[in-house]
Amino acid sequence: MYIFPYILKGGFMDNYMNEEERFALKKFESMLQSNKVYFFDSEEFEEIIYHYMDIGKMNLANKAIDLSLSQHPSSIPLKLIKVELLVFENKLKPATKLLNIIESIDPTFDEIYIQRAAILSKSNNHDGAIIQLYKALELTDDLVDVHALLGMEYLFTENFSKAIDHFTVCLQIDIEDYAALYNIIYCYDMLDEHEKAIDFLNTYIDENPYSEIAWHQLGRQYISQNKFTDAIRAFDYAILIDELFIGAYLEKGKALEEEKKYEEAISNYLVTLELDDPTAFTYLQIARCYKNIDNNKLALNYYHKAIDEDPLLEQAWLALTDLYLELEDSPKALYYIQKALEVDADNSDYLNRFAEINIRLNLYEESALAFKKSIILGDNRLVIYLALADILHFIGDFEDVNDVLLDALKLFPKAAEIQYRLAGIYFILRKKKEALFFLEKGFKANISYKSVAEDIFPEMFLREDVLSLLAKFEL
Repeated sequence: MYIFPYILKGGFMDNYMNEEERFALKKFESMLQSNKVYFFDSEEFEEIIYHYMDIGKMNLANKAIDLSLSQHPSSIPLKLIKVELLVFENKLKPATKLLNIIESIDPTFDEIYIQRAAILSKSNNHDGAIIQLYKALELTDDLVDVHALLGMEYLFTENFSKAIDHFTVCLQIDIEDYAALYNIIYCYDMLDEHEKAIDFLNTYIDENPYSEIAWHQLGRQYISQNKFTDAIRAFDYAILIDELFIGAYLEKGKALEEEKKYEEAISNYLVTLELDDPTAFTYLQIARCYKNIDNNKLALNYYHKAIDEDPLLEQAWLALTDLYLELEDSPKALYYIQKALEVDADNSDYLNRFAEINIRLNLYEESALAFKKSIILGDNRLVIYLALADILHFIGDFEDVNDVLLDALKLFPKAAEIQYRLAGIYFILRKKKEALFFLEKGFKANISYKSVAEDIFPEMFLREDVLSLLAKFEL
């Protein structure tokens, strides 16, 4: 996405119009309704066109530009606005053609190179766009705008250090250019240079100490470095400057949670509910805090509020699942994990939780199906294969157990846990040779795992051939 110059230059972005501009706009709209043609000077046309661009009425903007060029055919500023419109509508070839005409008449307009940069950027030629913007920089009086555009192009090329240089110039010219401030912090984040971001923000705050935005960003950086006390102090300053700053209360709440000051965190989250409409996220955070101070009643209350606010918030369904498991209410836990799966049926973590709960409820076939789906979805952890194998063994699906263990063996060829189980299953399937082969491998891999295997396959360790083999390893 390209930041077009008309967005930066503003036009009517702040919805402010003086009387002359308001009169010109009213006159233009009256003309459209009456089918008469009125005369406007070129500056009036510029304001009218930018107004329609700013509010997204591109059809009216095009009508205004066409009329303006019919009345002022030699106006380069109006032709450049025409180029902007063409670029905005992705009509890059006619835009380039018109730019060539303008440049042949007067190559000293910075907007020529800004618009060439826009065209190149839209064509994903960001290096070419940068070259054009440096040309514009030599001609422009709007240094902030061009440096901002250069910063954005360097962002596209992931040259974050160069982007920082240009956004820094924007801040040097206008210390309250918060778009530049945010972009600088974004660059430091992408470079994983959080200490530099902290140094930058502290320097900025020295010059602009009443910037709640800077204090807020400083707090976020401290959180990234696990400096929660410093983060809380930064958020406190942001709140002192702007007591309605919801983001500062939220971030302070998170930092307080990390400090295990859950009741204080709750207080900050509750403030946000007073300042704005409640969000499921805030309810969820409050619920987690109550759970951490063992107030399960209020935790349940706020988890349910989170779900009422956003029924698709799967984290809330999962949190309720875990809480009911702690309360040893497996039927309710099963209900809520099913709700989470309704939101995301292909989440292997949820499927595994679903399987575990079904085991508690003695619903082994449902559990096996869930573990199988989890594996199909890519959860290839050894513990999942073993859980599935043990369930299938318990319900007597020995051929399936064998298949599952052989699949697991391909991924974990040295895992004693698999080898012992394969030995036990092969004995059940009356394949003594294979059983002894894997049992010997199991003994070699980890003799101490024998005690676990003995719990799973007690009969196996009553066999003479097994005891004879075991004796070789216990000498």
